[in-house]
Amino acid sequence: MGSSILKIVILAIVLSSSSSYATSQTIQEKFYQCIIVNSELAIPFSTAFSTPENASFTTILQSTAQNLRCLTPSIPKPQLIFTPLIENHVQAAVTCSKELDIHLRIRSGGHDYEGLSYMSEDEQPFVVLDLSKLRQVSVDIPDNTAWAQAGASVGELYYRIAQKSKTHGFPAGLCPSLGIGGHLTGGAYGPMMRKYGLGADNVIDARIVDSSGRILDRESMGEDLFWAIRGGGGGSFGIILAWKVRLVPVPTIVTVFTVSKTLEENGTEIIKKWQEVADKLDEDLFIRVIMQVVEGSEKGSKTVQTSYNALFLGGTDRLLGVMETGFPELGLTKKDCVEMSWIESVLYIAGFPSKTPPEVLLQGKSLFKNYFKAKSDFVRKPVPEEGLNGLFERLMEEDSPLMIWNPYGGMMSNISESETPFPHRKGVIYKIQYLTLWNDDKQESEAKHVDWIRRLYSYMRAYVSKFPREAYVNYRDLDLGMNRNGSTFIEASLWGSKYFKDNFSRLVRVKTKVDPDNFFRHEQSIPILPLMSEK
Repeated sequence: MGSSILKIVILAIVLSSSSSYATSQTIQEKFYQCIIVNSELAIPFSTAFSTPENASFTTILQSTAQNLRCLTPSIPKPQLIFTPLIENHVQAAVTCSKELDIHLRIRSGGHDYEGLSYMSEDEQPFVVLDLSKLRQVSVDIPDNTAWAQAGASVGELYYRIAQKSKTHGFPAGLCPSLGIGGHLTGGAYGPMMRKYGLGADNVIDARIVDSSGRILDRESMGEDLFWAIRGGGGGSFGIILAWKVRLVPVPTIVTVFTVSKTLEENGTEIIKKWQEVADKLDEDLFIRVIMQVVEGSEKGSKTVQTSYNALFLGGTDRLLGVMETGFPELGLTKKDCVEMSWIESVLYIAGFPSKTPPEVLLQGKSLFKNYFKAKSDFVRKPVPEEGLNGLFERLMEEDSPLMIWNPYGGMMSNISESETPFPHRKGVIYKIQYLTLWNDDKQESEAKHVDWIRRLYSYMRAYVSKFPREAYVNYRDLDLGMNRNGSTFIEASLWGSKYFKDNFSRLVRVKTKVDPDNFFRHEQSIPILPLMSEK
């Protein structure tokens, strides 16, 4: 009783001292009052809440947003950004959103390509729940595990592991500013995936807040929900509070290299060979291909450059043997190779300058902020030379195109498609990420570049996976379809089958069971099957 009285007194003081509160209650005021009443701790407004009237609002909204296209003035903004300080605040946010009928969007890192964690065109009004202050990481080397709260970045997890051990790591993303909360919900691939699988394959427990506001762990949530959150995409089943992950062994010395070839330097023949061997090389070796347009040898000309960017879990001498046997066409030499620790390789693969101290990983800042549109494909048969030539021609039509080809095989081929919701396993040679980037928020710029990438995607249809044409859920692409009012399960399955293949039906069953009122929803959230909800 005393606690309740204290909350009411604190609330009265805060409201009476703030000139921003009008006589009639605003959405922000109602939400704040509700959070105070339902929280274990009283929260000063300025500590955890920001509204469009606050000077800090735009900075906070843009803090982790990677795609500036999702922040243009025409895009609807949240009424409030709430940054919880403890887990109980997240529970209160769910309770208050339901009580006040205010839509909730959840952001842990903000890398989502269509901005679904911090924007909403269909759901108004809405509040962003920003988990950035829930970022504790606890590493247990004797147990080979770590707990990481949802707001921690992948880089923070890597750094904390390396602090404790030089022979432990975790097989997650190449970009260290990814929020661990959302990253693992989509699968989480990285440069050790061929050796150890995805990040989601190495999750052994989790803490989430469900649609009733309860905190659940693996035991209390049950195996169906635990299965769904490890690859079924973010924003559908609950709010991830923390993940418990299994650490993996890494050698004290790893080797990295980047070798670039233009079309004039036999680039076409080399990429043809890479397609033949990328998924068959030693599982300790990950060679991705970064494809860009650069200046040609003649003034005013263009050409395509393919950069072979690699991590090898071992020393240079063994790597050279692996390359000589499996991929001699690249012409790798000892001087191309650099030996370093695993944590240093994280910085190298992420594109940080040489000698950057690992402490930069604690900043959680992205090196990549642009206006962009992205798409993805999975390739099961090598693209023939004719297809490659057409691809190169189309790349050279665009101002700033970027393609990244990530190799599969190894452990990725040994895990069943149904083990987690992430189904892109055996038979995949590599995954393609397509990107087009531009520098301004003009509608004509967006229209031009989006049209180009859509035409490129259409061109590639003949050369990629079919029935379904697969896509990666962490590269959200609203071109594939959206949940709208009145959308049916059949309509949603058009994009659901691309992300999840046959696992989509099971995800729908889990969603219907754990969130029958569809509280957690966005433009591509897992839908509820109405007939099932009536049973």
